[in-house]
Amino acid sequence: MGLTRADGPLAPHPPTTVNYVVDGPAHKLFAQPFPRRIRAEVAGRTVLDTVDGMLVHETALLPVLYVPFADLDPEVLEPTDHHTHCPFKGDASYHSLVVGDRRVENAVWSYPEPTERAPWLKGYAALYWSAADAWYDEDERVYAHLTDPFTRVDVRPTSRHVEVWHGDVLVAASDSPTVLSETGLPNRWYLPREAVWLPLAASETRSRCPYKGEARYWTATLPDGTEVADIAWEYPDPLPESTRVAGLLSFWGDAVRVVEG
Repeated sequence: MGLTRADGPLAPHPPTTVNYVVDGPAHKLFAQPFPRRIRAEVAGRTVLDTVDGMLVHETALLPVLYVPFADLDPEVLEPTDHHTHCPFKGDASYHSLVVGDRRVENAVWSYPEPTERAPWLKGYAALYWSAADAWYDEDERVYAHLTDPFTRVDVRPTSRHVEVWHGDVLVAASDSPTVLSETGLPNRWYLPREAVWLPLAASETRSRCPYKGEARYWTATLPDGTEVADIAWEYPDPLPESTRVAGLLSFWGDAVRVVEG
């Protein structure tokens, strides 16, 4: 996905279908300003609030938001003795977050003296995504991670025939599926509920995507009574860029085989 993973130009194995060579180390860093206000909350308190964030793209990793140290709430930061070393960025120092009775160990890291090849990290710090209870992009809550400006989602209706199989059992078939293409990932096929041949029961499983929203999952019962857990997922109320898949079901994973026409 994006610049640094899959077949992006800064990925571990960049595409060969180009007429250029990206000069530099095998592990590459690329930083760019993030254009919007970002906030993070812990125990109901805003611990990060910035309009000067910097998104750091790093080979084989998701982009990470770094912010000026001044944009972190100094009253909740407590330095620790924890340190790590990155050969590409330098020696990292850590701070814990302390909000009332809540303590999040080593939640924030920074590079006080970054390597000479990443001097722009000086004065910036990053907060582990999981350390915060909530993140906001402007006034919209976001989940999983920030959206990558080099990743997009396209959703298109199609008349291609798609079948979903579990072994020799036909799970679903449709001549009017919807295809969702997300940068760096295989196409996902979304089928209407009436295309499913097996009974489905709602699962407790949930997942979140910053591009599509919150998904709920479904368990299917095979003709022999066997249950196949979480065989399909659905976005009942997707984010605006993915509204076309609202209420449709997608099947993927080891339990199924998707055959596209």
